[in-house]
Amino acid sequence: MVEQQGSAADDAVMTRIGQTTMLLHAGDREEARNRFQDLWAQIGEDGDPLHRCTLAHYMADAQDDPDAELAWDLRALTAAQSLDEARLARHDSAVALRALHPSLHLNLAADYVKLRRPDDARVHLDRARGACDALGDDGYGNGVRAAIDRLDQRLRDG
Repeated sequence: MVEQQGSAADDAVMTRIGQTTMLLHAGDREEARNRFQDLWAQIGEDGDPLHRCTLAHYMADAQDDPDAELAWDLRALTAAQSLDEARLARHDSAVALRALHPSLHLNLAADYVKLRRPDDARVHLDRARGACDALGDDGYGNGVRAAIDRLDQRLRDG
């Protein structure tokens, strides 16, 4: 069955991603990875970019291997870059999703630090900082900005 973008089925996918994210945050990384993988198979490489971005963003956090984490974070960024305003407008969290770009680049910078690729880390850290205008003056925005500053200091300290 092919789902229409913006349908009630979309909300069901986002709900399932959210439920799986709760498992991840509760510490059940393996089960979260398994469920995310099942969802990824259903969504597909060419599926709704909102679903791909959201799922890949959280799937990266479920990885134990830094190379796998990087691959998922790159998928999340690629999907985010293909989101258009019309698709975002059909989702309740559109503003929060626009503010995801600084976090996506921050995650990539952190991945590259783990992989001892400081030049690549710097590129994404600079992109994260450059995208901060999308962040609100709230706990999330302040947290992302603080994480950017911490990673920046870490890179400068070598």
